[in-house]
Amino acid sequence: MNKKIMDYVVVYIGCLIQAFSIVCILKPNNLTVGGITGLSLTIGKIFNMNYTYIYYAICLLILFAARMVLGMREVKKIILLSTTYPIILILVNQIKFNFLHDTPDKILICIYYGIFMGIGTGLVLKRGFSQGSSDTVAKILHKKLFSFMGISQVLLCIDITILLISGFIFGRTAVLYAIIMQMVYSKTISVVLFGFGSSLVKVVIISSHLDKISTFMRETINRGYSIGYVYGGHNHVKRKKIISVCSLREAMLIKDFITKVDEDAFINIVPTISAWGKEDGLQNLKES
Repeated sequence: MNKKIMDYVVVYIGCLIQAFSIVCILKPNNLTVGGITGLSLTIGKIFNMNYTYIYYAICLLILFAARMVLGMREVKKIILLSTTYPIILILVNQIKFNFLHDTPDKILICIYYGIFMGIGTGLVLKRGFSQGSSDTVAKILHKKLFSFMGISQVLLCIDITILLISGFIFGRTAVLYAIIMQMVYSKTISVVLFGFGSSLVKVVIISSHLDKISTFMRETINRGYSIGYVYGGHNHVKRKKIISVCSLREAMLIKDFITKVDEDAFINIVPTISAWGKEDGLQNLKES
């Protein structure tokens, strides 16, 4: 099967799993989470509206704001799933089914949700796609209002704000359950992508097309890198190599691009426990 078609198949299987997690696990058990999903559920409950339509409206607003503030480069990353995933959610929401109807244990329900949602999101990220949810909002707010904060800090503030609002609607214990779900969800994504690794990876690339690869990293995904040299153990040839620390999703985007320009390239992706620096996604030395 053509690789591009396979990418779309895997991505939309991931989207279906995500929608199933929300419709058949989260919503029937009166739980909430952070991000756009939690915001949609909260608004829907306050105004007695269908949360899936609210979700779609928010996604379109984010897409419009991204175009105005971040430009077309960011829009191209998120436009596909920003417009199609909400439709999948609306369709799946027609299913009135509680996957865990015989499970009274809320903690167990949280674990189930975290695993299913993490698998779905992991499949999407592994193919280099993005749904343009809270992370895009964080980029917009970072650029316009909170440039003195890191994007990860802005994202954390967004999630905390949504959870606090949700706490008034779903109850205080719902916030604790949301934190448990987020922990399981984050770990599951890492396992789907790299086994039991971290959210940051170090990428080492040796290729005959480093100029194209470095341009892609610098201009398309806005990720910095270093240039080093390596000597072949067999032929003793000196060659350049690119070294970069980036997110899991960015690593998949880089890998997919290299596959198109140089099938003979050497790529090594290694999970990183921690990294400090000024680039987006890295911890600030002063704050660590």
